[in-house]
Amino acid sequence: MIELSDVQAAAARVADRIRRTPVVAVDPAPLAPAARMWLKLELTQHTGSFKARGAFNHVLAARAEGRLPDTGIVAASGGNAGLAFAYAAAQVGVPAEVYVPETAPAVKVARLRALGATVVQVGTRYAEAQDAATKRAADTGALFCHAYDLPAVCAGQGTLGLELLEQTGGEIDTVLVAVGGGGLMAGIATALAGAGDRAGEGRAPRVVGVEPERVPTLERALHAGRPVDVDVSGVAADSLGATRLGDIAFSVASRTGVLPVLVSEEAIIEARRFVWAEYRLVIEHGAATAVAALRSGAYRPAPDERVVVLLCGANTDPSDLG
Repeated sequence: MIELSDVQAAAARVADRIRRTPVVAVDPAPLAPAARMWLKLELTQHTGSFKARGAFNHVLAARAEGRLPDTGIVAASGGNAGLAFAYAAAQVGVPAEVYVPETAPAVKVARLRALGATVVQVGTRYAEAQDAATKRAADTGALFCHAYDLPAVCAGQGTLGLELLEQTGGEIDTVLVAVGGGGLMAGIATALAGAGDRAGEGRAPRVVGVEPERVPTLERALHAGRPVDVDVSGVAADSLGATRLGDIAFSVASRTGVLPVLVSEEAIIEARRFVWAEYRLVIEHGAATAVAALRSGAYRPAPDERVVVLLCGANTDPSDLG
């Protein structure tokens, strides 16, 4: 479990390491009939995704506590988390070794190497890279960096929620977030719920966790009452390819009432193309998942609802956008 105090501590720790990413008001009409709508442009974060927040918090907290060895860090990732951990490690001056599936996009592998990380490709699924990385960290004594199921990582991602509240004056009802392993969702839901409680209002903005139909980690976990393994496939699997929801994410989602929403492959592809055509923003399929919930009608806001859509990553090949 993580609490609001953990997110606030993370915000102070990473303040001079991360970018305060823009929030842009947009016409709701092309997306859904809401009262107001904003896009949170987290795709402009260091390394092209929100993951830099959690990576820096984990690495800096370990350094402050004397847990960051000279052997550096070991991470497992479908791509984005590895980029963030490699970047954070380079910034603090320790080596990084990143395990990725053989199916990881070439653009992400190339960027990992450009950041100075040693890249090891193992298996075809994130879980296989995760197992190899866990063993490597144990053998070398390096700091293990889980992509989404560590308290410091989730708390770091939650700094986005605090930032969003400041930028919108708290005048929001709903935040749509793409879900893979659930670290981002857990951090944001903790920040929003905690801030609402602290304000004494008895309510907080609702978090809608959007995921591909082919990778329903949140929906299956909530249905089963615990995280369970799911099959992984589809266009967003490179960034939302966790085989099960994280334990922290499940705890937070259950406690705060995160609403699960599923979207189709076709809706994700259409949403990504829409974002390019309408806003001239290049996002990855994982980020387009949140947009797809509105474009497809999988989530229908009320006419008076104030909605934020989180565009969480841009590490993609734009050549198919025309």
